[in-house]
Amino acid sequence: MTSKLLRSFLAIAVISMISAFAQTSSATAPASGVTSASAPTAPVATGTGTKIGTINIEQAVVGTNEGQRDFEALKKKLEPKQNELKSQNDELEGLQKQLQTQGEKLNEDARATLVKQIETKKKSFDRSVQDAQEDAQNQQKEIFQRILQKMAPVIVKHAQETGFAMIVDTSNPWPQSPILWYGDGGDITKAVVELYNTQSGVPAPSASGASARPATPKPAAPKPATPKASEPPK
Repeated sequence: MTSKLLRSFLAIAVISMISAFAQTSSATAPASGVTSASAPTAPVATGTGTKIGTINIEQAVVGTNEGQRDFEALKKKLEPKQNELKSQNDELEGLQKQLQTQGEKLNEDARATLVKQIETKKKSFDRSVQDAQEDAQNQQKEIFQRILQKMAPVIVKHAQETGFAMIVDTSNPWPQSPILWYGDGGDITKAVVELYNTQSGVPAPSASGASARPATPKPAAPKPATPKASEPPK
């Protein structure tokens, strides 16, 4: 669902947000007689349980009612740009087809003009695709970060209450992550999603609305062959 860039951002966000909340929630006041100068400045975030659990953060975020709602809204927001890119691509393909079918019949100047037009439009199209992809990724990251920030304390609280000593993220498969294998028995993804939905108060999307796994909105980026000028017929 996410690009490599978004996955990298997600991994960093998960570590920073959940670790920060776990440290805050596990910090205790210094014992009597211990001065603030001797108290630890950075409490270690460790669970008190004995089990090791897993969560797919990516699925958890997009699986919430809020995530489905917001990603579906983003998809609709990006549709006009998608249509604009499609129109640009259709025009470019039409010019390329014209060059392929009529190129040999055109005189040298007319053919050179057509080739130049195709090259110019292709450069413009490629820039538009790149800008659209970056914009979509930035907006996706904003949604992920906003939901994950509110989900982090839900994860930590659930893990503490159910006896987990550690929760690992399974969003990335091995070897992108150090997790070689895991079973479903210790997965808390569904439980966290349900807890988050209850806390957020966002209603479930209608059957005709967002799907459980909204697709990442990406502008279509076809790569038409770059036209090459050939020598005019002798």
